[in-house]
Amino acid sequence: MLSLDDVRRAAERIQPYVTRTPLERSATLSTLIGQDVWLKLECFQRTGSFKLRGALNALQSLPEDQRRKGVVTASAGNHGLGVARAAAVLGTKATVVVPETASQAKIDALQHSGAELQLHGANYDAAEAAGRELARERQLAFISAYNDPDVVAGGGTIALEILDELPTTRTLVVPAGGGGLIGGIGLAAHGLDAHNLTVCGVQSEASPALHAAKRAGRLVRVEIKDSLADGLAGNVEPDSITLDLIKNYVADIVLVSEADIARGMKFALEHEHVLIEGSAAVGIAALQTHALELPRGPVVVVLTGRNVAASVLRQYVFDS
Repeated sequence: MLSLDDVRRAAERIQPYVTRTPLERSATLSTLIGQDVWLKLECFQRTGSFKLRGALNALQSLPEDQRRKGVVTASAGNHGLGVARAAAVLGTKATVVVPETASQAKIDALQHSGAELQLHGANYDAAEAAGRELARERQLAFISAYNDPDVVAGGGTIALEILDELPTTRTLVVPAGGGGLIGGIGLAAHGLDAHNLTVCGVQSEASPALHAAKRAGRLVRVEIKDSLADGLAGNVEPDSITLDLIKNYVADIVLVSEADIARGMKFALEHEHVLIEGSAAVGIAALQTHALELPRGPVVVVLTGRNVAASVLRQYVFDS
């Protein structure tokens, strides 16, 4: 079982290689919901997303002989970029499998990352299956984007930074895909302040796997549709450690529409002067649509990444 100590050890391991990202108050969102809203700007993390944290912790935690041989991962893009950077920093090799439909911005970045890039399948589920098979064939460690305790602990380090800087935080609003980030943040937050903190997740209506699981109390396979929040898309592995973390530490997971996500991206650019991708915008969208029941007190929304293609911005943000 993961614990707060695992997250603290992860923070120590990755500290030399990651950025302590800013925490800034949003005056506009605070006015909108009638209580203080702060933005944790993980979009300013190295590689353009929070994923570097978990990737670094996972690679550093591998036995040296395994790490030296190299690793394989599957990703919608950002986790692959994190694993590629972690491998470069630690002097090893990474192979990243992404779906053929991955964001062009993320594919372009991966092509210049130093990792071996493979495109496979029409969605994340297919890419993940191909990545695991490749890892078995090559006898290399597979670094899951979410179903890995070291990846989860790395993501949880965000909560340590938030609560160190703003200990009065009452609610954490976190994008939810496979559950690694929200599971790690929930674990860390409740370890630090179990009685006063609420952790809420947000997913796209186009890929509601964890929303369905939260309500059913078990994993439910759902249809995956195209989404601006491509980094949150996909079903969850049957044995994923994230389900228990969500049961234990996450109060609710709500859904937002594609139009809501586009408005969230546009809001961040116009009012916060911050470029974010669709997966990062779901928390803003949930506040704008009043989808969450929030206790009184400061709210922190985690903006997870900025790796968005110019074509997406032109179609859904600038021309909307």
